[in-house]
Amino acid sequence: MASVIKLSKGLDMNLKGKAVKEKTNIVRGSELALTPDAFVGMTPKVVVKEGDMVKAGDALFVNKQYPDVKFASPVSGQVSAVIRGERRKVLCVKVKADQEQQYVDYGKKDVAQLDGEAVKQALLEAGLFGYIDQLPYAVSTNPETQPKAIFVSALRDKPLAADFEFELEGNENDFQTGLTALSKMAKTYLGIGSQQTATALTQAKDVEVNIFDGPCPAGNVGVQVNHLDPVNKGETVWTVDPSAVIFFGRLFNTGKVDLRRLIAVAGSEVERPAYVEAVVGDRVGDLLAGNLKEGKNLRIINGNVLTGKPCSLDDYVGAHTSEITVIPEGDDADEFLGWILPRFKQFSVNRSYFSWLCGKKSYALDARIKGGERHMIMSGEYDKVLPMDIYGEYLIKAIIAGDIDRQEALGIYEVSPEDFALAEFVDSSKLELQRIVREGLDVLRKENA
Repeated sequence: MASVIKLSKGLDMNLKGKAVKEKTNIVRGSELALTPDAFVGMTPKVVVKEGDMVKAGDALFVNKQYPDVKFASPVSGQVSAVIRGERRKVLCVKVKADQEQQYVDYGKKDVAQLDGEAVKQALLEAGLFGYIDQLPYAVSTNPETQPKAIFVSALRDKPLAADFEFELEGNENDFQTGLTALSKMAKTYLGIGSQQTATALTQAKDVEVNIFDGPCPAGNVGVQVNHLDPVNKGETVWTVDPSAVIFFGRLFNTGKVDLRRLIAVAGSEVERPAYVEAVVGDRVGDLLAGNLKEGKNLRIINGNVLTGKPCSLDDYVGAHTSEITVIPEGDDADEFLGWILPRFKQFSVNRSYFSWLCGKKSYALDARIKGGERHMIMSGEYDKVLPMDIYGEYLIKAIIAGDIDRQEALGIYEVSPEDFALAEFVDSSKLELQRIVREGLDVLRKENA
């Protein structure tokens, strides 16, 4: 029987434009691209040249520090460009896709007969191992780490987030195979929500299933780690996106690298919010073609509204992206009388607006910050939306001050930037908390290297 963990801290936001559970088809462009930035903490070394022919599953680049960690091409075709930015940083590797897809055959494997080392080598060979992240540092992991546990969160509860249960339909066998494969490497925990009823989740085998009942961010894998098996200095846990678990299962069941996944196209500025079947590396513009409202400046987000990155139509779907969100930019908003208006149509956490009188309604929020950076007030704001056993405000101060000993004592090894996404949203000081945490983790990682 799965244990139930109740969380009271957090915040659910009901935004307009949630994707309906319908699959729509897209006209895929000829070029796709794999972006190294989607694998945080990894320095890429490109192993192909323009003009090379690759199959789906062939390596496009490797981790420079750990060359065994390859990153597989999502499609077969011709390498059309290696795009670099400042200081020759690799931005993406583009592949012009074939009409008929060809796959590298890595051979079907019976996961039940494999040990942990064989599973790890199969993922390394196929270029999928880099989809495993780790705590501490919230980066793409490497094969030299020894995790004490592996965590998978199938609960996506951020605003407008894709419903994993819908993505799971038809992929139940691959998902279970992926979970079994992970369980060979370390004890594996599967976190689900109290509203999720899919048998493949509630009765998953070879893993410990835990039900998290509470508001966002109960689905954050970092929150689940904090409540089940916290990370202390010197320890490591691996975290895996549930879509990547399906990728792993397909590899063992078919012998192929198949990076198809459902992406939620959502947001108040999308004409028909729904799901599209995409491949990692698809062009964002292909997913949104003919589906954007006109008349406003738009913020297109590669990911969800809390943790995603602003992008353009010419950018590409990230390796861990489960939704493409479109909201108003807000820079063309004209508010007569400004703050003095009652604001019945705008969301407020602390009842500053009269909209709280309207009950549960959906809101069309824009990307404005509404205020400038100001002094940090110890008001307990972060604690109200951070269901973790840490002092969020003190940790942020320690990171800003560069006090590493204090950061370690306050639990920086347990957190990732996404854990502070809601705190950043409610923060009256308007600090970029996710950026601050990311920089703190990067400094700590460098110091401990």
